Amino acid sequence: MAIGALNDAQDQTATHEVLLEFPDNRLLIDLCGEYDRNLADIEQKLGVQIVRRGNQLSVMGEDSAREQAAGVLTALYDRLETGRSVESGDIDRELRMNPDTDDAEPDGQLQMFRGGRVEIKTRKKLVEPRTEAQKAYVHSLFENELAFGIGPAGTGKTYLAVAVGVSMFITGHVDRIILSRPAVEAGEKLGYLPGDMKDKVDPYMQPLYDALNDFLPGKQLAKLIEDKRIEIAPLAFMRGRTLSNAFVVLDEAQNATTMQMKMFLTRLGEGSRMVITGDRSQVDLPRGVQSGLADAERLLKSIPKISFNYFTARDVVRHPLVAAIIEAYDADSEPA
Repeated sequence: MAIGALNDAQDQTATHEVLLEFPDNRLLIDLCGEYDRNLADIEQKLGVQIVRRGNQLSVMGEDSAREQAAGVLTALYDRLETGRSVESGDIDRELRMNPDTDDAEPDGQLQMFRGGRVEIKTRKKLVEPRTEAQKAYVHSLFENELAFGIGPAGTGKTYLAVAVGVSMFITGHVDRIILSRPAVEAGEKLGYLPGDMKDKVDPYMQPLYDALNDFLPGKQLAKLIEDKRIEIAPLAFMRGRTLSNAFVVLDEAQNATTMQMKMFLTRLGEGSRMVITGDRSQVDLPRGVQSGLADAERLLKSIPKISFNYFTARDVVRHPLVAAIIEAYDADSEPA
């Protein structure tokens, strides 16, 4: 694919243009999307204008936005050339992965893993991180036996951890997957729940079931749960166990007490991987009870081979309003 830039050197105030040429018209149609919706999405988010001319796309706008749009279009076309599709989530990922260099100030954690595509293969789908922080987090999950993912809701902490766990399970790196959560009510009293123990506990565990259903066929998942090769259990059920040759995830760890966190961390056995995820801003413990996540972060930060990955509102991959809501609450909680 040839890329050329047409700049009007005589008039520095004029809008410049980047001309992109795509040799395969069929892939170009997929790149543009139905009714050019993919182009419209990029135009709206970057404030550029994209015009199709045969097998070329002309990108017009301010210098930084124009170059970023060109980079996104090139990356999406390269994706199509490998046989993959382009959906709205892929556009969002490329927009985040090709940031305006004037605004991007990555810390050491993010800079370390720049370059190269990161993919997690599961039975049902191929999962790709959408932000640099997610990319660094996935690298950390593969490289460390104990990893923490800390940040606001919607940043993919649990989803990516479960995806990595499924990937390691189906490739034989671990023999089983164990997912756990503290069974703590989120600020409301639910009262007596009918049914057996599973019926009472499952509502707290539902987000973990949802993630697994995204990565494994339903019948296979049901069989694996029946055979206890995949376990989903409350944190209280972990006491006394040694978790060997397993991929272990503790979700919503901010709702674990200090003693529960110590108990869970010391379950780590030979050949296992453990991931702790949590959001320090959403603690549902009774007033005066210290969060075990905060204690673990303070006590374990200096231990080698334990990684801490952090997310911000910029890494939210849910509805765009979620990031704005998180930022509003964070701003309100800051001291005047």
